[in-house]
Amino acid sequence: MTTEPANPAEPERPLLEVRDLSKSYRAKGAGLRMRRRPEVTALRNVSFDIRRGETVGLVGESGSGKSTAASCLLRLIEPDSGSIRFDGIDVRSVSRADLRRLRARMQMVFQDPYGSLDPRFSVRELVEEPLLVHGERDKETRRARALQMLERVGLSAEQAERNAHAFSGGQRQRIAIARALVLQPELVALDEPVTALDVSVQAQVLNLLTSLQQELNLTYLFIVHDLAVAQYLCHRIAVMYLGEIVELADSEELFENPLHPYTVTLLMAAPVPDPEVMEARRTAFQDMPAVGGGRTDQGCPLRQRCRVGRRRPECAATRPVLREVTEGHLAACHFPGEMRAAVATPLSTTPGSI
Repeated sequence: MTTEPANPAEPERPLLEVRDLSKSYRAKGAGLRMRRRPEVTALRNVSFDIRRGETVGLVGESGSGKSTAASCLLRLIEPDSGSIRFDGIDVRSVSRADLRRLRARMQMVFQDPYGSLDPRFSVRELVEEPLLVHGERDKETRRARALQMLERVGLSAEQAERNAHAFSGGQRQRIAIARALVLQPELVALDEPVTALDVSVQAQVLNLLTSLQQELNLTYLFIVHDLAVAQYLCHRIAVMYLGEIVELADSEELFENPLHPYTVTLLMAAPVPDPEVMEARRTAFQDMPAVGGGRTDQGCPLRQRCRVGRRRPECAATRPVLREVTEGHLAACHFPGEMRAAVATPLSTTPGSI
């Protein structure tokens, strides 16, 4: 009797699957009627996955579409087109009642811990509120779960009865994290959660997020513009420029071998403690315009800022699409890797510098 070889296990389905997500707005302008206001594309055909237990970072300048993408995923704003699947569920097609239940599994932590917490409530009441909204009527159960979560983020039961305004920025962000996690979500979108904090406090909050991810088996979408923070926390990084993902790779691979010129530019601009390296970077990029390009339907939107494609006809005529250049490393560039090859200075930030 022969034994059939076991079939290889199918790869686990991603917790979150985003395909061709797009969102546009009408620009605001004094004296302009609605129909005359130009349309601004905030997201254009954004696609990525997040596997269970991993952290995917969205990195880019202000206005690149990072926060818009996160808000669309939770349907805090409605996308124009594209698909969002969470644990196999089509997020865009669920009813309001089902969406409410789904949001208990998908939570968000916002950048500003001062503006996201109601100053009229005690810390315990702030953390209890999501439980009440999602149907937990027993006061003692709400209280116990709130206090347990506050303790988990480093705050005591004695502090729980104080109002949020009595706490520092780092402590307020811990409260916001506790409020998001008290519902035991699977996915947490973190929208620049450490940007407003001092560097030493940033490190404490990042270490807390890492430990919570391991303890609670959390999956993170981490929105950030600081590359050192992204390198410290993220397993994979998606680089966004003007509403599009232009590069996506494992964190280590992205820093060691960036393929898109915009990623190289971000890495070159990141501060490092070595003045000789900073001077070499400044010299290498002194002829590159700081601004230029824009949202366009023709050609590469980065070409006016790009040393590689500034004068190449392909970059002026055809918009590059996000494609796999090497295994697991995607880039939207006609000439991936050329910019990196032209830069002689090291690009990676110092590991553990946060």
